[in-house]
Amino acid sequence: MTEVQTPWPQGTECVARYSFKGTSEHDLPFNKGDLLSIIVVTKDPNWYKAKNSAGREGTIPANYVQKREGVKSGGKLSLMPWFHGKITRNQAEELLVPPETGLYLVRESTNFPGDYTLCVSCDGKVEHYRIIYHNGKLSIDEEEYFENLMQLVEHYTKDADGLCTKLIKPKVEEGTVAAQDEFSRGGWSMNRNELQLQQVIGKGEFGDVMVGDYRGAKVAVKCIKNDATAQAFIAEASVMTQLRHDNLVQLLGVIVEENGSLFIVTEYMAKGCLVDYLRSRGRTVLGGDALLNFTLDVSEAMAYLETNNFVHRDLAARNVLVSEDNIAKVSDFGLTKEASSTQDTAKLPVKWTSPEALREKKFSTKSDVWSFGVLLWEIYSFGRVPYPRIPLKEVVPRVEKGYTMDCPDGCPEVVYNIMKMCWNLDPAARPSFQMLKERLQHISKGMGKKL
Repeated sequence: MTEVQTPWPQGTECVARYSFKGTSEHDLPFNKGDLLSIIVVTKDPNWYKAKNSAGREGTIPANYVQKREGVKSGGKLSLMPWFHGKITRNQAEELLVPPETGLYLVRESTNFPGDYTLCVSCDGKVEHYRIIYHNGKLSIDEEEYFENLMQLVEHYTKDADGLCTKLIKPKVEEGTVAAQDEFSRGGWSMNRNELQLQQVIGKGEFGDVMVGDYRGAKVAVKCIKNDATAQAFIAEASVMTQLRHDNLVQLLGVIVEENGSLFIVTEYMAKGCLVDYLRSRGRTVLGGDALLNFTLDVSEAMAYLETNNFVHRDLAARNVLVSEDNIAKVSDFGLTKEASSTQDTAKLPVKWTSPEALREKKFSTKSDVWSFGVLLWEIYSFGRVPYPRIPLKEVVPRVEKGYTMDCPDGCPEVVYNIMKMCWNLDPAARPSFQMLKERLQHISKGMGKKL
């Protein structure tokens, strides 16, 4: 056994690199690809005490498992690191020198906008093949058609099929790293053959969300088929590898297929999104304690993001999911970025976004606090759309003049006061999530005494 250099702390997640049958009754057998959690380091540094996803505990050999690490590549994660965008024919030729047969890249066509060019080094010179875009598909010879660039490149890596050579080695764009390699290195790659997709539970612009089965466990799967869209979701998946909290929807793994399909596999949340849950149950089912528990769950998650310098940017009841045992978890990290950055505001949800984020594209933990206030209002109004009876175009001007929504029916005054604190027009005057969490915990204790 090789010696383990640094003991992993309790709670460390790891993934099995090999199968282990166990040699004694104290061992925990596992299969390659299983997820395990370290409980304690034993006196022998080559062995850990761990538990599996079913909760069974036992000792495991340290060199059979790989620690799961956040994907924090300094470079730009790319599904297509060989794609160089808008570069000229001459620039492509310079990049493929010295000539190495089979070295290749793809660029946007300069002569035919909308088309692409495959540039391949072969026998000391560079050949340029126009990739035409026809009826939504791509082709070089108008005999073989492909759904996307990844599928096309994959085909020609297996067979020259009329090209001067098959594609052997990608010329990676400077500053980019292959997303597939990074997810694999961090222990996040899953085996597509072990994922059974079942029924669709949600549809979006990007693709479907499905219920699936991965090694006997029920999971939720975002299925993104288009390579350009998948590229955008790679950022979301990489953020999720860095975050671990009981009130955040947990990423389980990522599958990147060579044809451009991307599957983001997360824990399954049986009761769906919070806004639908609130609307379908209503006051007759949900009491004040249940509502307060949801607000506490979300405040826990947001305090964790705040501590780790992440801004969610799209906090709303539709992006909070509810588990089988009624625990609320924040999801949808599509817009999440490290704190204090800017983004295009064209697609922002106006009723949930803070005035400074809409006006100056300033996103921060404090803009998330504003959204949290709106989320509290959604919870206590049982899923009503915020700013009822106010036309959308009037919302921002009224809010900027100091307008705040009324207290929802039956909402305790102490909770409504928290909403108003979140809606302070001065971001610096809004409370931190840590403060909000403590205040809500205090309210919860007070309610407990009354009950």
